[in-house]
Amino acid sequence: MDKFLTQVDPGPVFVVAVTLIVFAIPVFILFPPIPVEQSDALRQTHSKIGLPFWRSNLRTQHRSNTHAPRPDRRGSIQSLFVYPIKSCRGVELAQATVLPNGLEHDRLFAFAQLKPPPAARLASSDAHHGWEVLTQRAVPLMANIKVDLWLPDASKSSRQLGKPDDHGFVVVRFPHAHSGLHGLVQSLAAKLSRGPTAVPEKSFILPLDFPSKAQVAARAYQYATVKIWSSSPSALNMEADLPPQLARYLGVKHRLGLFRVHPDHTRQVLVCPPHEHHVGYQPHINFQDAHPLHLLSITSVHHLESKIQTDKSLHHLDVRRFRANIILSGIEAYDEDDWKVVQFGLERHIGKNLFHVACPTGTRHGSEPDRALRKFRNIDEGAPKMGCLGMQLCPIFARDQQQSSDRAQALLQVGMEVNVLQRGPHHFGGKT
Repeated sequence: MDKFLTQVDPGPVFVVAVTLIVFAIPVFILFPPIPVEQSDALRQTHSKIGLPFWRSNLRTQHRSNTHAPRPDRRGSIQSLFVYPIKSCRGVELAQATVLPNGLEHDRLFAFAQLKPPPAARLASSDAHHGWEVLTQRAVPLMANIKVDLWLPDASKSSRQLGKPDDHGFVVVRFPHAHSGLHGLVQSLAAKLSRGPTAVPEKSFILPLDFPSKAQVAARAYQYATVKIWSSSPSALNMEADLPPQLARYLGVKHRLGLFRVHPDHTRQVLVCPPHEHHVGYQPHINFQDAHPLHLLSITSVHHLESKIQTDKSLHHLDVRRFRANIILSGIEAYDEDDWKVVQFGLERHIGKNLFHVACPTGTRHGSEPDRALRKFRNIDEGAPKMGCLGMQLCPIFARDQQQSSDRAQALLQVGMEVNVLQRGPHHFGGKT
């Protein structure tokens, strides 16, 4: 056997190997093992905004000492998030533009299902199906829907592609794989392209700007009334853009829709509305629960975590599960409970931003932390036994901007210090 191996000529083996590789190259070009995604095309003219997970400002969120208050510094903004689609994954930002209806790009879309009337009303003449907004409370798998924001990048213009247009896009991704061998290939491709823990995904794309009349007609979008909590605004149903696999993945029982807030039909803030003379305008929102902004403190989450009953599925409370826009570090636990007016700013920055604190926000998430919230955070007589964590805000703009909501905006940045200008009690459901 050893004699036979020593007589093998490596030349022909090398030629065969090279021949196979040469023939394989065109096959891989025509049928790539890692499929081309919509993001690959957008990357030629657009840039994805947001921080990748390895650069997240919440990497240290579970280190209590890192975020504990210190006498030599004020509390500050640790992280900023927007949620383009309600109840889906958020996009973490280093800075964000504040508009009268919240952070730019926040809660523009919401999934909804067309629910039949209650059985008791089936015989009624006015009984009809109605759209209702979906949240993670009812459909937990929405937490696995990832959302990417792509904005045009002027630096990516080229002779072949020309200048990028002025339109941004939202790429939506959710877990999906075919069965059998095709599914195994998809799983391998996902791990090769995105890491060992990645799973196959299906994606679809949405326009970031509100569709024009021509686009509405071309895509056969329809306006419809959609119920969100106690209000029922008219919004644009863009379900024509939804792949059928999404409804199957989420396990919804009824027809699935995707609604976009019309810029002229945003919802008035009716729960704990601030006095207009405090903020200078009537606050409106997109698909937020009640107010334009939601603020949360890491130290408050740490304190609540000490009260929960942990098990195999819940070792730590992730700050992101509460879906706040502004996440603070370096303040006492629950210090935000009695804030009335707060100011954010950088020491080297001339302009500082004021925010009117509306009311505590009740948060419910299964047995935990819902049990701990109801037991240990029953602090608002207006919302008994609901449990409160964090605060909801309305931005206050300069007087010259208050007259024109189109021009009113401010900037928030990670690292901005928080200065509490006014404190006082809150009562859910009343004027603040």
